[in-house]
Amino acid sequence: MNYKPIIIVAGEPNSVFLEIFFKALKYKKYKSPMILICSLKILNLQMEKFKIKKKINLLEISKLKSYNLNNKSINLINVNFNQKKVFEKISNTSNRYIQNCFEVAFDLIKNQYSNKFINGPISKKSFLNKKFLGITEFIAKKFSTKKNAMLIYNKELSVCPVTTHLPLKFVSNSIKKKVIHEKIDLINRFYKKNFNIKPRIGVLGLNPHCETIDKFNEDEKIIKPIIQYLKRSRYNVSGPLSADTAFLKNNRKNFDVILGMYHDQVLTPIKTLFEYDAINITLGLPFTRISPDHGPNQKMLGENISNPLSLIKAISFLEKN
Repeated sequence: MNYKPIIIVAGEPNSVFLEIFFKALKYKKYKSPMILICSLKILNLQMEKFKIKKKINLLEISKLKSYNLNNKSINLINVNFNQKKVFEKISNTSNRYIQNCFEVAFDLIKNQYSNKFINGPISKKSFLNKKFLGITEFIAKKFSTKKNAMLIYNKELSVCPVTTHLPLKFVSNSIKKKVIHEKIDLINRFYKKNFNIKPRIGVLGLNPHCETIDKFNEDEKIIKPIIQYLKRSRYNVSGPLSADTAFLKNNRKNFDVILGMYHDQVLTPIKTLFEYDAINITLGLPFTRISPDHGPNQKMLGENISNPLSLIKAISFLEKN
């Protein structure tokens, strides 16, 4: 079993991530040592807030390979950030801090210290500032990865959107045969590598019932032809499927993954079915990157009621794969 360290970037300092991190540590004893990258000050403030009694093991990057790490303490690489209150409103004042945390993690991965990475949620509006559609694209750019995919993974059923955080008015023009092919190939490779199976992939149509009153029907002109081509190329793929019935119990049982044309077409049903029992895996990177499938959730800051299941699943997945 590969118990390489798991690198964890806490992300937005004003989020529920550290709360669920503390809860995940209590859930069970993990064999993979975890290295948290965040502000020592923020960590101390939140440990005091949530009454967490655990030692902090401050790490020096230059000495990482000499440490014999375990999870009896919180292994921390400190990135300075001067926030006075335990929680504040999310703003761009934390952008540089979050960027620095990511850069520390990326350096460790590029130097082959670890190939396992988890990041906490960030505010796309504040941190990405319209430069990237999401963290998936942000990380892919940092590693010059042109082909990538967002897989929301659950062992019973996973989903993948062809387009991610794209406004609906732009989706139609972004549906291309080449992109659909790339996503399906990445999904196929992921399941073959991690589970040694050829996944059963269902592909949703773009239009309601795969029909349209418009002259151009993307389902007939783009989606159906690429599915037929991929079938001949020995992918286990079918569709286009009507999105309003694909997730019914007797239909979804026929698939390991359902590929949708846009974000909420597949994210809404998967979260309805499994709630927090899903993780966000970026396919196509030269390492395994996972994030819990939730955002900063400012409305629940400090209330100690956030569900840690998605982070627990993320850590457990990295331990097994």
